[in-house]
Amino acid sequence: MSDQVTDSVTTTIDWPVFILSGGFLMLFVATAVFDIDFLSDTVSQAFGGATQMFGAYWQVLMLLTFVIAIGVAVSGSGRARLGNLSEPDISTYKWVAIIMCTLLAGGGVFWAAAEPMAHFINSPPLFGVESSSPAAVYPALAQSYMHWGFLAWSILGSLTAIIFMYLHYDKGLPLKPRILLYPVFGEVVLHGWLGALIDAACVVAVISGTVGPIGFLGLQVSFGLSELFGISDSYSTQLAIIVGLIVIYTISAVSGVTRGIQILSSFNIVLAIALMAFILVAGPTAFIFDSFIQSTGLLLTEFIPMAAYRADVGWLNGWTVFFWGWFIGYGPLMAMFIARISRGRTIRQLIITLSLTAPLVTYFWFTIVGGTGISFELADVGVISGPYAESGMPAALLAITQQLPLGFLISVLFLLLTTIFVATTGDSMTYTVSMVMTGTDNPPTALRVFWGIMMGVLAAILISIGSGGVSALQSFIVVTAVTVSLILMPSLWNAPKMARQMAVEQGLN
Repeated sequence: MSDQVTDSVTTTIDWPVFILSGGFLMLFVATAVFDIDFLSDTVSQAFGGATQMFGAYWQVLMLLTFVIAIGVAVSGSGRARLGNLSEPDISTYKWVAIIMCTLLAGGGVFWAAAEPMAHFINSPPLFGVESSSPAAVYPALAQSYMHWGFLAWSILGSLTAIIFMYLHYDKGLPLKPRILLYPVFGEVVLHGWLGALIDAACVVAVISGTVGPIGFLGLQVSFGLSELFGISDSYSTQLAIIVGLIVIYTISAVSGVTRGIQILSSFNIVLAIALMAFILVAGPTAFIFDSFIQSTGLLLTEFIPMAAYRADVGWLNGWTVFFWGWFIGYGPLMAMFIARISRGRTIRQLIITLSLTAPLVTYFWFTIVGGTGISFELADVGVISGPYAESGMPAALLAITQQLPLGFLISVLFLLLTTIFVATTGDSMTYTVSMVMTGTDNPPTALRVFWGIMMGVLAAILISIGSGGVSALQSFIVVTAVTVSLILMPSLWNAPKMARQMAVEQGLN
């Protein structure tokens, strides 16, 4: 590999990628408006085919990514500094806040409430325990940890971020998903249809995964406002919520990584910590700590069996493989964003924070929210599972918060927390999609505004025809993961090579 690629970074919009990704999304929305049943059936069949044919491969890819990343972190190469800077350009607190808010996103609130409850009332088959019993508590939390933990966080930016940072900041390649395959195809991937298809596939995947939460936030917050304030749970309310969200995350994306994105993330971390502290004091404190320790221990002892479980494919495809497809679809663009905010960090700092520290914080958060719900359910059967079965994830969250002291206030604060979580994902992905279109880490303001508004408009159109449109688009990210997972695979061996090369160039090996 030459020390410097001749193709210099340019701020010109990559029109083939823009047209391919934008055109596909327009076609998807038009099909949804014209015939939602046809679209839903088509996506469902593609979803089933993707999980059946690639599910086992995704499980192996996720596991290997985590194991290899940890190996790189503890090796001598872990001391190499990323991004061609001698010191970090973002403080550690702000850096961690951005990572947690962007990657955990809105799922970290609604799923934290609903998934442990779902596994409690229908215990995962691996554990063979009676559902809704005291024995089902720790397996329910451990399974939630598996889906939102070590493997999920690792695929979103450990090995791939190393490649992006080395090839872009050290070697001058454009900051686009296609450079993940530069070590395989060389210069040919930087130009022409192959590179454009790679970039477009990654953009479609991440927009599918971001528009979904934006649309669902409109539905979920509208439900919450109806329950708490009696506001009509109608399309006009949902649209107003989405418009407000568009304004927040677009302004944030326009102001940049060092301003709006940092401010939103820092505020949300403070709010999340305050809510955690309140629940720890006012909620089932002993149950939370006992469940966290026991469930983490269960996860560690059963880690490989859980990661490699294939006995019940139907259950697996509905849960684990669905999540793996979702996180894989996000992988390249999340890694680009991680690369953008992690300049000056060492490889070891990046991987330990992303693959170990952030998952452990996530486990504790899931225990505080979901574990509290399970505790209330054990004390009064149906108090949480009833609303969850009737109205889904937002009902589960509100059922939990309203059991707490100051339940109304806490419910409102959780809705605010979720909104800002989704906003931090919206602004970071708006920023990153714009990066893909230009190949630079500081894309033009107009481009950021365009993609910010576009994602919100797509969400608004899709929820206008019911939640089925948003569900179809969110499920489609699992279909796109077929292509994206093949793009990610070479990082398993290329990232360790580049880490060693960086260490050599920096005089560390």
